[in-house]
Amino acid sequence: MTEERGAAGLCWSTAAALALATVQAAAAQTSPFLSLDDTRYPLLEHLIARGDIDDPSPMIRPFRRSDALRVLVAADTAPGRGTGAIIHELREQFTDDTVWHWRAEARAGGTLYTQKRRDLLHLGGQRDWNYYADLGLQAVVGPVVAVTRPAIEPRLIGDPDWPNNAQDVAEDNVTARLIEGYISAQAKIGNLTYGQLDWNWGPVGIPGIPLSNYGYQRQGASLDFKVKPIRLTALYTPLQREQDSLGQFVNRQYFVHRLEGEFSRRFRLALWEGILIRGVGQGFDFAYANPVAPSVVTNAFGIGTTPQNTIIGVDIDWVLSRRSRFQAQLALDDFWFNDRHMKQDRWAFTLSGFGALGSRLGWRALYTQVSSLALRTFYPEENFTDADVGIGRNFSDQDRASLYVTIPVRTRWLVTPELTFQRQGEGRINDPYPPLGPDSTQVTPMLFIGVVEKTYRVSIGVAGRQGPLDLTADAGFHHVTNDQNVPGVTANRFVGRIMATLGWRKRGRFQGERVKPDSAGSTTARSGVPY
Repeated sequence: MTEERGAAGLCWSTAAALALATVQAAAAQTSPFLSLDDTRYPLLEHLIARGDIDDPSPMIRPFRRSDALRVLVAADTAPGRGTGAIIHELREQFTDDTVWHWRAEARAGGTLYTQKRRDLLHLGGQRDWNYYADLGLQAVVGPVVAVTRPAIEPRLIGDPDWPNNAQDVAEDNVTARLIEGYISAQAKIGNLTYGQLDWNWGPVGIPGIPLSNYGYQRQGASLDFKVKPIRLTALYTPLQREQDSLGQFVNRQYFVHRLEGEFSRRFRLALWEGILIRGVGQGFDFAYANPVAPSVVTNAFGIGTTPQNTIIGVDIDWVLSRRSRFQAQLALDDFWFNDRHMKQDRWAFTLSGFGALGSRLGWRALYTQVSSLALRTFYPEENFTDADVGIGRNFSDQDRASLYVTIPVRTRWLVTPELTFQRQGEGRINDPYPPLGPDSTQVTPMLFIGVVEKTYRVSIGVAGRQGPLDLTADAGFHHVTNDQNVPGVTANRFVGRIMATLGWRKRGRFQGERVKPDSAGSTTARSGVPY
């Protein structure tokens, strides 16, 4: 726990200084982050993909509710045309969200699924149904926002990507988790956040390579500093301890830094690095926490005293036209400058494009690839995993191509047909790293080890909010050859999940606090508490 206390102290002291210096400047900017499971997110992503609204945070999710409101207000000029009614409706909702100083929200419902793993392209867990309930509390005071949302979610038992110790407990046992719980000090130039929430760094629609919410929410301290044309983002998170070959407990920590430059209104480029350090008794290491130091140079090739594993990469965000956009995330885990015959290079990348179809529809396409030995190394304690689940990607030795069409229904619902083709080799992120050999008979393929499983997926998704009802659903048909990497085995299966909840909400203002205006300067909000 030493590293957690050190990070907490660092973040709290810096956050306090920032808060004291920016109380009045930040008051109108402060708001909670829009959680990634919010059913309004798909509609926002649809509008961003079409170019109808600006992306408030390209390739970094989540963003704040006030950021969503800002871009919606700027685009809310023609409510009766195309997607204008959707923009206007979302603007009203987010104005209503950000004008209140405190809010309490309870949701209850259930989920029905064909497998417990959220990643429908990889089998995991039995089909079942479970109840669900959560309670969200939020407070905004000056430049500081505090959020907590615990949930009761029995579905987690049996999910191979949920890092608990109760996989052998009866399926009806009560299981809970903290979906989000953080405190954030915010100003116009950025924010400091400590706590637990979902993060995804990369193109929308696929887990980011350096950081994602594949393994659920992540505890840590983050910095986001924005002064155009520069954006500096950093995150520190402690990982679960592991035992080495001698039975000693090894402390593990992960630092990720990202420096973005906006070269024009149409082109952004960012350099990033992820550094995993480990050691028996290893505490918080300020050398790796420094967000403006290129750790891959100063530490990995410089100091070199701490056992660590580094991945470096570049993000590209390029607006090709008003109605089309290209994004890429390229990562290098290792490159063998010498002994090229060993063929042990490790890499990952995602290419993504999206844009508008007609006056209301949108499209998104992506191709991604992770090499066979990426994200793991000779020492299992240095794998890019937390409790054996990927910090970013969870599967190596694969590629995938997907095409989506997004279809809005009225102003609150989005329907998303999908076509996907995925190839999965036998390499796994937690497999032992193969020994290096001097001859070709011992060389591991750089992509697709052994028998390759091929999955052809056709599906349709639905997401939206209507009154107290929140609904997300996904139903698909999979044709799989070499199922589970067994040669000659073919499977046809229906896969799907539906989650529905009903909510109750109450909100208000603190005595003495001023009403926060929206981005257009209005201080009006709909009265009452119903949805």
